[in-house]
Amino acid sequence: MNVLLVEDHPLIVNAYENALRHISFKKRGLKFKIDTANDCDTAYAKAKEASKEVLIDIVFLDIQLPSSKDGRLISGEDLGIKIKDILPNAKVIVATTYNDNYRVNSIFKSLNPDGFLIKNDLNPRELVKAIESVIKGTPYYSKSVVQLMRKQVANGFSIDTIDRKMLFELSRGARMSELPEVLPLSLAALEKRKRVLKQTFNIVGKSDRKLLKLAEEKGFI
Repeated sequence: MNVLLVEDHPLIVNAYENALRHISFKKRGLKFKIDTANDCDTAYAKAKEASKEVLIDIVFLDIQLPSSKDGRLISGEDLGIKIKDILPNAKVIVATTYNDNYRVNSIFKSLNPDGFLIKNDLNPRELVKAIESVIKGTPYYSKSVVQLMRKQVANGFSIDTIDRKMLFELSRGARMSELPEVLPLSLAALEKRKRVLKQTFNIVGKSDRKLLKLAEEKGFI
């Protein structure tokens, strides 16, 4: 099986490699060919190349990655959307440090990953179990992910791709009046989305500074 590890922390990469070696040792007929990428641009290029030649079977995807140079891929979430489009048969396993129910739900809705892990939950046994489950075709979600999803279902609010891109553009210094040029909504619709975000996170005042700071802390930008 061809595996792409998209992760910028060497220790996590090493943990994935050890888990794959363990599975290969247990199942003698199963071998893994591993490739790595530590940023959005490199991973996207490798996914496009793989779609033309040998397909990738499993992608381990970190969410907290630097945005692409052109700003179109804000994080690993946007990268994951592209990878699923290019490689629709690849199994995607998301692993992230984010443990906020809004962030987890956003990732879940946009990617619907085959595996979803919070890094703080990870240990060698859990990681092996997750990989084996995904290989068999059974989705695997760590305990924290399940708990956060339950909270979000009860809350009923979610942040989508347009919300994230709006926040990203504002964090780069764009004005609200400029956003309809890069987002498929009117200024009035975008202003409404911003008001809803502020209400949801209990942010008072006209300034966007607190909203952008909170969005960065939660991993939306």
